[in-house]
Amino acid sequence: MSRFTRRREPFRFMVWLGIGGSVLLFTVLLGIYIVRQTGPGWATVALPNVFVLSTVVILLSSLTLHNANRAFQHEQFSGYRINMATTLVLGTLFILLQAWGWRQMVRAGVGLEGNPAGGFVYLISGLHLLHILAGLVFMTIALVEAIRRRAYVESFVYSVNPPNQLKIKLITLYWHFVDVLWVVLFIFLLFHHRIAWATW
Repeated sequence: MSRFTRRREPFRFMVWLGIGGSVLLFTVLLGIYIVRQTGPGWATVALPNVFVLSTVVILLSSLTLHNANRAFQHEQFSGYRINMATTLVLGTLFILLQAWGWRQMVRAGVGLEGNPAGGFVYLISGLHLLHILAGLVFMTIALVEAIRRRAYVESFVYSVNPPNQLKIKLITLYWHFVDVLWVVLFIFLLFHHRIAWATW
């Protein structure tokens, strides 16, 4: 490993540090949730049915990003660009579906004030959405770089550069983490709530 590459290894540490911090944050938040639900004024609210669809979308985005990573490693740069763009679209769709879910909750009379159960749903899903937005920013940068290097030679030179390889791996690692994080959060909320299948 060259000295040029070793200088960029701290990025891997920073990503893992961020993941550890996020795990700690949500663990504390879910712990507070469990304690608070036994207190006064707590009334279980229904989760919007669109959260089910958004969960499917975020899982599909992990699959397409995995495919993009494999295409990058095998010098299939066209497939890499297509799968990266698809992941970006799915990530954006996830945000729109979450916003739609919040709209359903608001129309059902679930707000930030009053019943703390509704506030926790907004807080948990909102904090996760910030993680998604951060991932989309880095993914957009990677996609722009890939589009600017459509020529095979430029793409190949880019792909064999160790810092660029590390960048794609870290983006993939982070995105898989936020996807798994949402699945865990959604299962937790399902355990404590119910899904409102009717259209609100």
